[in-house]
Amino acid sequence: MSVDAAFVNIDGPWEHRYVSANGARFHVAELGDGPLVLMLHGFPQFWYVWREQMVALADAGYRVAAMDLRGYGGSDKPPRGYDTYMATLDAASVIRALGEKDAVVMGQGLGGWIAWCMPILRPDVTRAIASLSMPHPRILRHAMWSNAKQRRASSWIAGLQKPFVPEREMAKSHDYVEELLRSWSSPFGSFPTPEDVSRYGDAMMIPFVAHSAAEHYRWLGRSAVRPDGPLFMRRIRHAIRVPVLQLQGSDDGCVIAAATHGSGAFVPGDYRHVKVPGAGHFLTEEAPDEVNAALLTWLGTLG
Repeated sequence: MSVDAAFVNIDGPWEHRYVSANGARFHVAELGDGPLVLMLHGFPQFWYVWREQMVALADAGYRVAAMDLRGYGGSDKPPRGYDTYMATLDAASVIRALGEKDAVVMGQGLGGWIAWCMPILRPDVTRAIASLSMPHPRILRHAMWSNAKQRRASSWIAGLQKPFVPEREMAKSHDYVEELLRSWSSPFGSFPTPEDVSRYGDAMMIPFVAHSAAEHYRWLGRSAVRPDGPLFMRRIRHAIRVPVLQLQGSDDGCVIAAATHGSGAFVPGDYRHVKVPGAGHFLTEEAPDEVNAALLTWLGTLG
């Protein structure tokens, strides 16, 4: 089964746009007027994870743009370019393509990993960052080595290193995506619903998405044993000079809450860590009201 990429053009108060940036075409859902907030989704999803936040922030006077990352949804799916350097350049180029000189960058999961790297790798376009369900990359790397529970929670990344097998699993049914959605979300909440499983499962069946999604994590795996991995980790150890908000669900089954502390060591200035009780990895959908309130309170401090 395959799904047309137009599947992600879901109706709502937002406008769908396709922008050319960094040599590729990116699908962006846009809403509101005001200072730009760029939103980056995580695995195994697409821009739609931000729908509740888009409305809340637009109502509060912000221009919000939720993009499909390279290889996902309605964005281009080239055969290469799935390293974090390219992901941050994609985000920076989309900001400029939208006619803005800078933006607040928000990311969930994989998007949060990218957001943490923006102030170091693309400081000219990064006004502030918010990371949901993702600590600083160096903190996560350390936790994967030192915390047995986090190591077990991250075992799916090792599974993605296998050639062809994950793609086949993601493309043949919703089972792969459903397992991640259920095991990473809070066991005490209502997410995911059957509709959520169907929506994100179908999005992973868009041609080439399963392979591209896996490639983001294959770069993380491959680079760890090559010179570019340690070099990347050395580059991002520098101090972050923009305001940072970190949101973490207490029941996250992908990034264990106990393994996420310590990111503030990289932020000598304005750093806030907010724990969201009773929520798992998919904060924007599991606890939309709490997330909206935290984001709006924080954005109001940026001036």
